[in-house]
Amino acid sequence: MTSRKTYHHGDLRQSVLAAALDVIAAEGPGALSLRDLARRAGVSHAAPAHHFKDRTGLLTAIAAEGYDLLAAALAGTPELRERGVRYVRFATDHPAHFQVMFQPDLLRADDPELLAAKERASAELRAGVAGLPDVPDARTAGIAAWSLAHGFATLFLTGNVDAALGGREPEEYFRSLTGLLFTGQLPPEGQQSSPTGE
Repeated sequence: MTSRKTYHHGDLRQSVLAAALDVIAAEGPGALSLRDLARRAGVSHAAPAHHFKDRTGLLTAIAAEGYDLLAAALAGTPELRERGVRYVRFATDHPAHFQVMFQPDLLRADDPELLAAKERASAELRAGVAGLPDVPDARTAGIAAWSLAHGFATLFLTGNVDAALGGREPEEYFRSLTGLLFTGQLPPEGQQSSPTGE
């Protein structure tokens, strides 16, 4: 009995986060309930509140984790197009985080962990634009690049571009899409970059 309590106490935060991500991926953030998550984790209904206080606190923790994951995904990639590819890959690898991160009405906007994680991700996004030559307005260029990657990722996650992809990986298609927009042409079949950029 003691070992069970110790186990749950030590892993409860991650267990609740993992269960919440499963619920969000399957049913969306609106389906989250701390009581249901406590039942899934096998603890008292009050236990999750010890770590997150309430549903908003839980969603805020998920968003902060998502921004940290996004910052890590973007780090070390100097070329803007590849940052966009990594952004799309992040969204496809972490769809539940992605659903929550960009819904400020669900989050505690002044949470210090969330603010710090958002700043880390924003710095990585800005770094991709900083290397562009002859950009008169880096902020606007950054919004344009973010809009393209975020919009494509959203369309993919909601099933709106399945037919267009024709079985290709979303990262590969995004690379072709950016090639079309920036050079006016698609790479010839068989000469498109691989999903890893090689």
